Amino acid sequence: MSSHPSPAENSTQRPAGKVTVPSLIKAKQRNEKIVALTAYDYPTSVILDHAGVDVVLVGDSAANVVFGYETTLPVSLDEMMLCLKAVRRGLRRALLVADLPFGYGLNAESPASEEVLKAAISFMKNGAEAVKIEGGIQHADQVKALAQANIPVMGHIGLMPQSVHAMGGYRVQGKTSSSADELLEDALALEAAGAFSLVLEGIPEEVAERITEKLQIPTIGIGAGEKCDGQILVLHDLLGLTVPPPVLGQGALKGRKPRFVREYANVKETILGAVQEYAKDVRTGTFPSDKETYRMSEGESEKIAQ
Repeated sequence: MSSHPSPAENSTQRPAGKVTVPSLIKAKQRNEKIVALTAYDYPTSVILDHAGVDVVLVGDSAANVVFGYETTLPVSLDEMMLCLKAVRRGLRRALLVADLPFGYGLNAESPASEEVLKAAISFMKNGAEAVKIEGGIQHADQVKALAQANIPVMGHIGLMPQSVHAMGGYRVQGKTSSSADELLEDALALEAAGAFSLVLEGIPEEVAERITEKLQIPTIGIGAGEKCDGQILVLHDLLGLTVPPPVLGQGALKGRKPRFVREYANVKETILGAVQEYAKDVRTGTFPSDKETYRMSEGESEKIAQ
């Protein structure tokens, strides 16, 4: 029996070369699906790179899953930078994209535009290969300014967590024909401004398909159906590691997960079980055992006894 993988198996494997902005655009042209995930630390970035993930996003979702904020709004540039530096050390192949946190996606004519450019440059100097900005046509000038500074920009439209209050919550966008048209206008404007890809979040599949067909740049979906050029999830959601805010005296660790999340593992329960087992062993005196304990030589031990 042949040990070589079947063509179907081969088709799921991305070439071993370094992922770049041009290679992602070529992947769209070849109808090759793009695999993207978030990461926030060194060990998971090493694992994602080894697994063949194409794009690793240091997302502002770090606000929720790393720093424990209720929304993405409070996370700072300094906190994002800590995550970026850690992830950078673990990647060799994947393209590394960093989220500009809330407050840095303003219009280019705003007084903050210079601050935005400085933030993006700081990300690039610390290992990012692109930055991501939430917002549609109103942010096209900002995207253009960054692109002209040779900073690759990934756009993000649809459900935008940084606009949670303006949107009245985490609501699916583009559910009417008029709002779907607006999303297409946003997408075309960002592409014209120089964005190299677009995240489409929380929109109907029909709308995502229409946008994907109209664009020359790849679309990365999250809650946008399977017609996008690629998919992204928050790693903690994929691993079943998302937890609600703690409540003293209550053992429930179950939190709501978005409809578009598929849990591929339940790491939360694995960690919980391991820690509970450890705590029991410590309290009963069965940890550490003899094999986990260092000993002096017999002669040295006798000297201490004397």
